[in-house]
Amino acid sequence: MGFIKEPKGVDFIIQSKPLTDKDRQDISKHIADYKTKSSKKRASKSKAKQPA
Repeated sequence: MGFIKEPKGVDFIIQSKPLTDKDRQDISKHIADYKTKSSKKRASKSKAKQPA
């Protein structure tokens, strides 16, 4: 993938909308859920590798 050259007189500036408080809370909850699921998977894998 290469670089996109800006035509003369045109600026490619992308600015996203600000997040609402509800959006921030939803994103934070999703990240927290992902981290807990991820850490559980890692813990079970490390237990499985250790000989009994």
